Amino acid sequence: MTQSPVKKKILVCDTQPVAVEGVRWLLKGAPDLEFAGAVYSLEAAFELVRGMRPAVIVIDKGFGTVPLVDWLHQLAASGTGCVPVIWGSNVNESEALRLLQAGARGIMRRTAEPTALITCLNTVTAGTSWMEDGIFGSSDRLTKRSTGFTVREAQVAALVEKGFRNRDIAVSLGISTGTVKIHLKHIFEKAGVRGRYGLALTTLRKKGVDLPPLHSSGLPTM
Repeated sequence: MTQSPVKKKILVCDTQPVAVEGVRWLLKGAPDLEFAGAVYSLEAAFELVRGMRPAVIVIDKGFGTVPLVDWLHQLAASGTGCVPVIWGSNVNESEALRLLQAGARGIMRRTAEPTALITCLNTVTAGTSWMEDGIFGSSDRLTKRSTGFTVREAQVAALVEKGFRNRDIAVSLGISTGTVKIHLKHIFEKAGVRGRYGLALTTLRKKGVDLPPLHSSGLPTM
């Protein structure tokens, strides 16, 4: 007798009970996924993840980017293997980048088509990262070139990839913000990207994070 495949458990942590019920209903039609429960605070989510060990947790960005970044670091350190997916009404480039750097493996907007959530969940449970198209622009792919950074440029680039602002980089390296901007101009030219988000995304790709192509529009130049 053939056994039914074990479905992957999906936990939801959201500020809106209506959204939770929407996910519950949507997962009823997913052959490989099942709704495993819901919580309404990050603290409760962490405890349930440790006890239940779901495959994925879908988290509302409405909890705030900073608390979510801290929570994602805590989740990564827990070793549970649970994959975090962040969704929200509005997700801008800066927020998406910070969440990716903190360990999120799926990012999408609530305005996406219902099937997009199922696609996202199936993708991340298969071991690949997923992000909704358009969060980082929608134009032509940028050209990648070899870097060849100087020592100082490499230092600046490393701090950019960690999310440092120009002022923070200047303080950390003991240089002026004007000098930081000059270094960034050279870095972007050598890396073949249009801005700091493009640079950080390129680094994430090198680390094996599967992201949509870098685009020329919507990427800030500084």
